[in-house]
Amino acid sequence: MNHPTIQKDTGAWIAFTWISFFISIAALMLGIYHAPVDVWVKSFLAVAALFAVGSTFSLAKTIRDNSEAGKLLNRYADAKTEQIITNYEFTSAPRNG
Repeated sequence: MNHPTIQKDTGAWIAFTWISFFISIAALMLGIYHAPVDVWVKSFLAVAALFAVGSTFSLAKTIRDNSEAGKLLNRYADAKTEQIITNYEFTSAPRNG
C-alpha cells in the first residue's frame, strides 16, 4: 500500500497569511475606531467583526477535520481491501507437498 506524502506549506506562505491576517484585522479595527458613528455602533461593529473572525477559524477547522476524517476512512478501507486480497492470495495459492 502506498502512502501519499503530506503537502506542507512553505514558511513564506505561512508568514504571508499571518501578516495579511493581522493587517486586515488592524485595518478593520482602525476603520471602526475612526468611523463617524456613536460609540455603541462602534462597539457593535467591533464585536461583530471579532465574532466573524472566530467563526471563520471554526469553519476552517471543521472543513479540515471533515476532510481528514474522509482520508482516514479511505485509508482504513484501502487497508481492509489489501488485507482481504492478501488473505485470498494466501489461501488460494497452490501448495506443494
